[in-house]
Amino acid sequence: MQKNQILLNGISAEELKADIIKGIKDLIENHSKKELQKPKYLTRKETAKLLKVDISTLHNWNKQGILKPKQIGRRIFYSLENINEAML
Repeated sequence: MQKNQILLNGISAEELKADIIKGIKDLIENHSKKELQKPKYLTRKETAKLLKVDISTLHNWNKQGILKPKQIGRRIFYSLENINEAML
């Protein structure tokens, strides 16, 4: 027997291949779902760059209620979901 050889009894090569493919698909699907569930937040600078506006424009939009920033300490963040809603 070779050093890195694995012996499987009771499963065909096709069944093993199908199980591996199913496992990989499940991992990809679960990872995609987790990525979709995570709220994405951008800094003021990233948001301004994304929207191609100045930071002072973001400040004005905040005051007008167009965007709803989240503040953590002295830092301000914008959720991608809120940015997308404001663009509609």
